[in-house]
Amino acid sequence: MNKKIAMIPARLGSQRLKKKNLEMFGELTLIEHAIVRCIKANVFDDIYVNSESEVFADYAQKHKVKFYKRPALLGNNQATSEEFVEDFLNNTECDSLYQIHSITPLLSPEKIKEFVEFCELNPEFSTVLSCIHDQIEMAYQNQPINFTFTKKTNSQELKPTQRITWSATKWSKSFYLEAKKNKSIGTYSGNVGFFEVPPFSGLAIKTIDDLIVANALRETL
Repeated sequence: MNKKIAMIPARLGSQRLKKKNLEMFGELTLIEHAIVRCIKANVFDDIYVNSESEVFADYAQKHKVKFYKRPALLGNNQATSEEFVEDFLNNTECDSLYQIHSITPLLSPEKIKEFVEFCELNPEFSTVLSCIHDQIEMAYQNQPINFTFTKKTNSQELKPTQRITWSATKWSKSFYLEAKKNKSIGTYSGNVGFFEVPPFSGLAIKTIDDLIVANALRETL
């Protein structure tokens, strides 16, 4: 049996929008909205909120999901997801870990379910990244990526680029920890697959303006 766990990371501190996980998105805080989305997706064996702050334990208890308290040093601005995911995997029983971000609230429960179903139908991917397909001319460091300066191509004929959103990510526990054991990168461990999500689901709440836009979009989606 493949045990599937959803993990919602939530630091209390943040640099641009203070305590953003406690900001309101509609009638719920961002952290509660993420919990409810995972519950409604109805595809996980367990759901965890992962934080250094006990503040979020109350929200987890309210919605009858689990709380994992990471070490305080993994809750500061210098800590990376690479580190706190490894810590969580080393202390939690699962086969597949699904990280669902609270700060990308426009990823619907239905799309979370589709993401998990895609991962299960494609077990050759030990890592799956959510992405938005941008079918427009894209360049990097002044050089074209999906077009050429020698030809004008209609946008609909371009190969879309894949912009990673991190709204949903899947990792195989064994591949992730094996990569860390070998001093490699767990985030991109094993065979990496990509899953397309709707454009607005990649909107991440990092500033108050982002939150205002997300709440406005919530009314229309």
